[in-house]
Amino acid sequence: MGVLSTIHDHLNELAIEPVFEQLSGIFDLNGRFGVLFLGVSYAVAYGLFRCRRQRGLTDARSFWQFIGGSRVNFHRSALLDYRYYFVRAILKVALVLPIVGLVDPHILRAADYMALFSNLWGARPQLGQNLSLSLLYGLGVFLLSDFTHYWTHRAFHCRWLWAFHKVHHSAPVLVPVTASRVHFVEKIVGKLASAICLGAYAGAFWYACGGEISRYTLFGVTYLVFICSALAANLRHSHVWLSFGPLIEHVLNSPAQHQIHHSDAPRHFHKNFGTNLSLWDWMFGTLYVTRSKPEAISFGTAEQDAHRYLTLYGLIVTPFVDTARQLFPAKRAQAVAPESTETSYS
Repeated sequence: MGVLSTIHDHLNELAIEPVFEQLSGIFDLNGRFGVLFLGVSYAVAYGLFRCRRQRGLTDARSFWQFIGGSRVNFHRSALLDYRYYFVRAILKVALVLPIVGLVDPHILRAADYMALFSNLWGARPQLGQNLSLSLLYGLGVFLLSDFTHYWTHRAFHCRWLWAFHKVHHSAPVLVPVTASRVHFVEKIVGKLASAICLGAYAGAFWYACGGEISRYTLFGVTYLVFICSALAANLRHSHVWLSFGPLIEHVLNSPAQHQIHHSDAPRHFHKNFGTNLSLWDWMFGTLYVTRSKPEAISFGTAEQDAHRYLTLYGLIVTPFVDTARQLFPAKRAQAVAPESTETSYS
């Protein structure tokens, strides 16, 4: 009984609880995939459908067809995304959090930075908690988080990390939950990068204020993230074209801009790395703005290897296989050489 009880406890901790938490997150007001933000996004999509239908700008006969219908929402890739959404919760508990936890003690946290500055320059007078400081602190967290994600995202488009990020780009159709089609290696790197940058920022801000400052939040989400998520953020991973226009898209990232990022057309490669803000793309030369008229685009990577990303095994293991082939090309060539030699003599 003791062994069975231990197995049950581990199974509950590593699988049942994470999956249940992921499922309950749909009803969490501060979750991106929560009913609040999904409802807002699809309400905007419905408004677009009615407007375009009245103007004769869409061939869709129903709203279901307008958002992709069964062709998109029940596509093999979309069904894989639904399954991976829950598997990712298990990977998070089993791999991501333990690995980040191993590295985390070696990264200076906000309190450590604050203590360091206090030892160097002495303690600062306590300014106290107030709304202005909370809003300012929240603004800084938002900007730095978005900036960090921009460069992390851009780094994963390089040769040596692309195999892991390709998992996200491998989806030939986009549904909101495709946003969670992210390899756990990329999640680990992203969490560590955020911990380093936000820890330094928070420590410096708290030292300047003489103590810890809380962020102003709405339903537990930083207010600016809440605002951006409410701007139909879930339509970024969809087939519903929503452009903010060239002017606004120099600052805010629209759903259409992120769909351009997923495009398999060469003219769209390495564009629009931003998450909430396209300001960084504008500053660093990767901006691609859109207009109200939808562009004809298709999603995915390349037809010759699309089949490799249609299973959970493909999403999780394939990046390691491809990276190993990059790191050890000589061994691979030696393995092929005898067969090549035999062929040349025949």
